Amino acid sequence: MSFITRLEYLMKKNGIKNNAELAKLSGVPYTTIDGFYKKGTDNIKLSTLKKLTKCLHCSLDFLTDEVKPVTTLAAHLEGEDFTDEELKEIDNFVKYVKSKRS
Repeated sequence: MSFITRLEYLMKKNGIKNNAELAKLSGVPYTTIDGFYKKGTDNIKLSTLKKLTKCLHCSLDFLTDEVKPVTTLAAHLEGEDFTDEELKEIDNFVKYVKSKRS
C-alpha cells in the first residue's frame, strides 16, 4: 500500500472529505499535501508526518511503512476504537493463526 493510498484510507476512516479539509485540520499546508500527488513523497519532513498522524489518529509506522490496516482483516473490527498497541496484538494473533495452517 503506497503512502497516498494509506493517506486516503485514513482520510476516509476519519471522515475527512478532501485534501483542503486535511490541510485545515492537520496544519499541513495544502500545497504540501498536493505536492505528495504531484512530486512524490520521498522528502516528507518528520514534522509534517507528525501533524498528519496526530490528525489522522494513526501511528507513524502505519503512515510510512507497509503495515496493513488491521481493521480490514475482519469485519467484526470495523467501527471499533482500538489503540495502536491493541491493533498490533490483533495483527500478531492473525499471523499466529495463519502460521498454524498446514
